[in-house]
Formats: sequence, C-alpha cells, structure tokens
Amino acid sequence: MKKFLLVANWKLNGSKKMISDYLSSLKSLASVYSKKNIIVIAPPTIYLSQVYKDINNIDIFLGAQNVDINLKGAFTGETSVLMLKDIGVKYVIVGHSERRLFHNETNNIIIKKFNLIKNLNLIPILCIGEIQNNNYSQTKKIIEEQLNCIFKVLGKEAFRNTVIAYEPIWAIGTGLSADPKHVQYIHKFIRNYIQEYDPISIKSTIIQYGGSINSVNTEEFIQQPDIDGLLIGSASLDAKEFLKIIEIANYYT
Repeated sequence: MKKFLLVANWKLNGSKKMISDYLSSLKSLASVYSKKNIIVIAPPTIYLSQVYKDINNIDIFLGAQNVDINLKGAFTGETSVLMLKDIGVKYVIVGHSERRLFHNETNNIIIKKFNLIKNLNLIPILCIGEIQNNNYSQTKKIIEEQLNCIFKVLGKEAFRNTVIAYEPIWAIGTGLSADPKHVQYIHKFIRNYIQEYDPISIKSTIIQYGGSINSVNTEEFIQQPDIDGLLIGSASLDAKEFLKIIEIANYYT
C-alpha cells in the first residue's frame, strides 16, 4: 500500500501556546502514525523553529507556506529558501490559490520559487487549480497552462520528487468540497499529463487534494486511486480533528 502525504497548512493562525498544546496532543501518537503515512506541519514562518524543535524526533516533517524569489539581499520582510533549509524545513508550499489571488503571484513568480526550492533539494508542494466548478474542460486547460509554464522553463524532469496539490480555488476555505469522483478524474488527468512528458517523473510525483477537507469527507477522497494525500487547511488547526484525518488515512494505508 502507498503512503499518503498529509499536510497541515495552518495559514495565518497559531500562537506559542496553541503550538505547545497541539504538538503535545500529536506527539503521543505520532510515533505510530508517522510510520504509516507522511505527516507535514506548515505553520506561519515566525513559528517554524518552535515547531521544528518539537517534531524533530518524532518523524513529522516541517513545511513552509511560502518563500521569496531571492536567496539574499535587501528585500525587507522576506524569507529565503536558504533560511528555510537552515532551520529544518523539508517541504515548501508554492502557488497556493491565496497567494495567487491576494498577492498577485503570477506563473512567472511561481516558476522562480519552484526552481529555487528544487535547487536546494527541498520538496515543493505546487498548488494548481481552477476558479469555477462548472466546466471540466476549462479546468484541464488551466491545469495544462500551470504545468506547461514549468515544463517550458525547467524541462521534462521538472516534477521529479515533487508534490502537486490540486485545489479548486472555489473550494478553498469555503466549506464547499469538490466531488471526489471529479477530483479523481482531475488527478488522473494530471498524472497522465506529466507521464507523457517524462514517465520517470510520475514515479516520484505525489498528487494530493486540497479544498475544505475534514474528518467527515476524508474517507471519500482517500479511497480514490489517484489521490496520494491531502493538503488540509482549517481542519488541521484542531489537533483532534487532524488526528482523526490521520487515523482514516492510516486505515487505508
């Protein structure tokens, strides 16, 4: 059975106390859970070091929610991939719909970030997806554009050892999750599309779903053959809820 990649994206949430309480709940069962699946926690940048200290010895990996396009220099307020690697980050989310929508991140910016992450031997979690939920052909067209821009710049091997998170923008933070069969259809499309460029890439490419995931709907998605994991937003802020999601994934591992 395959291992699922379960990523807790805390977004702009958290505090020192919340993290301490959360990880205390998680650590008691983490040694069992992390043997079956891959668990990643992506807190706000300011809390990365605190989280790393608590998860370093329990096989839970550290993720970052964003990174700058520069390695160093006069770029006030930014965080470079060198810094992320230095404090123990392994996974970096790039191209999240909220970055695209609220921070005007273009495909060109996302390519630069993706390339830096790969060059430092970290694992990018590339978020792709559509805005509306009523046109499957449009979904495929948008995804092709989002993948092609990286293929054109970085070549056919671009997606080796990479995570792709399909997240329909209309389902992010709305409580409206996509239909699991539709998600499976799109995941299969993504897998086949990458495989056409490079059959080797797809062997190390993880394709996960993100979009209003919770313990109630996790099972519907995790059972789909081409869904390799979940990018979890608000539900991951509650340790008990996140543990329920992990338990469900463990059942199918």
